Amino acid sequence: MSHPDPSLFDNATPRPLADRLRPRTLADVVGQDHVLSPDAPIGRMVASKRLASLVLWGPPGCGKTTIARLLADATGLYFEPVSAVASGVAEMRKIFEAAAGRRATGQGTLLFVDEIHRFNRAQQDVLLPYVEDGTVTLIGATTENPSFELNGALLSRCQVLVLNRLDDVALDLLLQRVEDDQKRPLPLTPEARAALKAMADGDGRYLLVMSEEIYSLPEGRTLDPAQLAAFVQRRRPLYDKAQEGHYNLISALHKSLRGSDCDAALYWFARMIAGGEDPRYIARRLTRFASEDIGLADPQALPMSLAAWQAYERLGSPEGELALAELVIYLATAPKSNASYVAIGAAMRAAKQYGSLMPPKHILNAPTKLMQNIGYGEGYAYDHDTAEGFSGANYFPDEMKRQEFYQPVERGFEREIRKRLDYWAELRRKKGR
Repeated sequence: MSHPDPSLFDNATPRPLADRLRPRTLADVVGQDHVLSPDAPIGRMVASKRLASLVLWGPPGCGKTTIARLLADATGLYFEPVSAVASGVAEMRKIFEAAAGRRATGQGTLLFVDEIHRFNRAQQDVLLPYVEDGTVTLIGATTENPSFELNGALLSRCQVLVLNRLDDVALDLLLQRVEDDQKRPLPLTPEARAALKAMADGDGRYLLVMSEEIYSLPEGRTLDPAQLAAFVQRRRPLYDKAQEGHYNLISALHKSLRGSDCDAALYWFARMIAGGEDPRYIARRLTRFASEDIGLADPQALPMSLAAWQAYERLGSPEGELALAELVIYLATAPKSNASYVAIGAAMRAAKQYGSLMPPKHILNAPTKLMQNIGYGEGYAYDHDTAEGFSGANYFPDEMKRQEFYQPVERGFEREIRKRLDYWAELRRKKGR
């Protein structure tokens, strides 16, 4: 019911890979067995041919639209898709009139509302009587928490099913289908293949689009991770840096500070001032240096940078330049550590590698009944209630091993931070965490 009759012109225009590989049955959908298997909610509904109104909540590219289309096929319902962004109340009333007409002839209607969270309260209220009396079976798709985006009356008439971002197993299945369709392997090294899955971040549609781009390369070429990254990024606009001398001098100042050469740093600072550089730009770069190259080895470096910047703003030139010169001396002679800079870099790489993993449910707030029912906040250990003020609980995603991004150095204040981290690590070990 959801697909038009074949046309003589169906094969006239090449179809995108994502369209060619669109699942034809619910059994073909990957990564959502927890709702689609025979003993899961949707599986049971399909088997009984009695479909309840549903809200499918999940990230982009996890199969929400595809599942809705296939549900219409599996249950013999007319598929009526609408976009919450483009559909107003008047259009919705016409859809309900048509659905009522079909109902009179024994034909049910599956109303699929994409991005249902974008419906305002009035639009949501319009749905209520038609969902309640069975004129339509509503399937709403949303990437947002329905507890916050849908009103209680509509939510009470629908079953909320949480769809998962596609994991490595599901993405591998999609890539195998791609290769079967193309009748040749993806031209990627094993490492690049893993990088491609990480780039997709659980989005099956995006994975298929990127795969089709990769197959557009001349045959015989195989990409490694660096080449894959360059290929994906090549369509991004490039930024052409001008004024090479400007960047050379700031680089010289930055590296002199990093090398704790106070006199050289003052020289490059003076060169920039004499050359007409905006002192505000220098203040900004010095503030960056305080975070990047000193960090918590001297926690006063960042406040000092902001104070010197503010002093210049209030005094102007030339008096304010003395405050910046004092800052140059302070930063050059401060203990150095890039541990914070390295830590956030490692954390960003992990964020890209692991994608959009959910936090463990025990550390999530549960302000709504729905969130309580699916385990939000269950088992949370309140650290202040422990003897040490430290529960040792795991705060990383359940699918991710504990990481150690921050490694403080044995210089300046970070020496004290190292002691604290070691103390907590020992408590965690004793608690078996």
